[in-house]
Amino acid sequence: MNNYKIYIIGGLMLIAGILIGWLLQPSPAETVHDHSTHSNKTETGDGEEIWTCSMHPQIRQNEPGLCPICEMDLIPLDNSLGSDDPTILKMSKASAKLAQIQTTIVGSETAHGEHNGGEINVDGTIEIDQRSINTQTAHLPGRIESMLINFEGEYVKAGQKIASLYSTDLIAASQELITAADYDKKVAGLKEASIQKLKNWKISDAQIASILSSGQPIETIDIYADHSGYVLSKKVSQGDYLKQGQVLYTIGQTGSLWLIFNVFESDLENVRKGQVVNFTTPSVSNMDFNAKITYIDPLLNPTTRTATIRAEITSKGGKLKPGMLLKGKIKINNKSNESDGPLSVPSSAVLWTGAKSVVYVKMQDTEVPSFQYRSVEVSGQSGGMTFINAGLEIGEEIVTNGAFAVDAAAQLNNNASMMNQNVSIKKTAQSDLAPSFVNETSEEFKDQLDQVVQSYIALKDALVDTDPKNAQNAAESVLKSLNNVDMNLVKGEAHMYWMEQNKAIKAHGAKISESEDVEDQRSQFKFLSDAIINSLRAFGTHNHHYYVQYCPMVSDNKGADWVSAEKEIRNPYFGDKMMKCGSVKLEL
Repeated sequence: MNNYKIYIIGGLMLIAGILIGWLLQPSPAETVHDHSTHSNKTETGDGEEIWTCSMHPQIRQNEPGLCPICEMDLIPLDNSLGSDDPTILKMSKASAKLAQIQTTIVGSETAHGEHNGGEINVDGTIEIDQRSINTQTAHLPGRIESMLINFEGEYVKAGQKIASLYSTDLIAASQELITAADYDKKVAGLKEASIQKLKNWKISDAQIASILSSGQPIETIDIYADHSGYVLSKKVSQGDYLKQGQVLYTIGQTGSLWLIFNVFESDLENVRKGQVVNFTTPSVSNMDFNAKITYIDPLLNPTTRTATIRAEITSKGGKLKPGMLLKGKIKINNKSNESDGPLSVPSSAVLWTGAKSVVYVKMQDTEVPSFQYRSVEVSGQSGGMTFINAGLEIGEEIVTNGAFAVDAAAQLNNNASMMNQNVSIKKTAQSDLAPSFVNETSEEFKDQLDQVVQSYIALKDALVDTDPKNAQNAAESVLKSLNNVDMNLVKGEAHMYWMEQNKAIKAHGAKISESEDVEDQRSQFKFLSDAIINSLRAFGTHNHHYYVQYCPMVSDNKGADWVSAEKEIRNPYFGDKMMKCGSVKLEL
């Protein structure tokens, strides 16, 4: 009986591989004809061909060959529609059409086939996410000599020069430094105090060195943007005198938006967090949008007898803009929670895997058909309907025909799927580990952290080459760079978090430098990489671009990450044995 089950499962997986190989092949208009080889090639966006195994989709190579696990022939894979979220599968329109995918809105029918619920009409507007709003301040007093950002709505990039400031305080402080340097040998600490005063005004080390070498004080300083975004309000003009800490601009980002709706008092009892708001705006014709309610104002406006609710959405292609008017509808369930019972969906939507079953939810407002893997709790079946206790909400759109084809495509693309449920846990766990202190971290600290990362990348390259001696030397460089990081540049919770990562980097770096066994070094490198990734995610980088890469086969298929300065996969855990095994998980 057990052997019979194995044959059935193996047969299903083989059928899935054949089916998705057919679904993912390029359409006739997309096929690249190579008359010398008479083969069709599937390429990534940068022209590199990717090959994978239908039974082990975590295997990715840029050339044909055999799977290192099962020795089956590798097949081409189209990664042009890849997603950063491993629970979301993106399909081409042609593939979705071939799979004959059909969908149903959850809650449109109950187990008895009756309409269940109603709608609340709401009006609203779009606002900038207030968490993205920052102020640009002057770090020292003085007079604005020139303004490079002159109107509201202009885009500013972090690190961009935005103004020049003439400051008598700066003249005095730089003259004080010159004098202190002359008396440095007679009065200990005088020079250091003068330097620290200038650093508190964000005067760079290069400018301080220029003052000391030239013996001439400086009277103007450039002001650089601390944050990226659009200028929401301009507070000063050229020629104005500023106090230290005075606001020059208010800057906000429009990538994440708040949808603010007004709900009448009589409708509030039917509104809850997590409900879906379907809305339109006259500014974008013939398009519907969806978002989930994330906040309900606890206070009622006594004049209008309304309360505000908030939903959040990511602006796609700049179609939605702050200030736009909205017309929305909230689908509700008129029955009480006690009498609702489980939600019912067509049984064809549910892929059975035991206690936890799987459905695919169609994502809204996407450029290509996109489907999210969702684990649901099933309580039973009746009359062609399946009852869902948890995992779905009324108003969501699920796949009711073609769910197996979507799941098989997800399996082949190494996304979360019925046969590969743990991939979402492995890929998303790291993203939740590190808090974000990026906005409050100084560029000086980021520069120092970048030096540590550059030493770390040299260590990674040594392990790619399976060179334990160079790995030892590189690990020592990591420790030296780590000692040059000024922990006093980060404060409060950021300081405590850095001390934890500092301790981990130092401990595992020391073990690598002491070991001559490359496999022991690689084992320690896994934990060192986690600390480096946590640090980059928490504090950011200055003028560098890094790739977090992932190999699922490290540590007996538990998986491990590493950081690279190049997008190309060069695996430090296996070297020449499996140089191309891995994928880009995140860009920093």
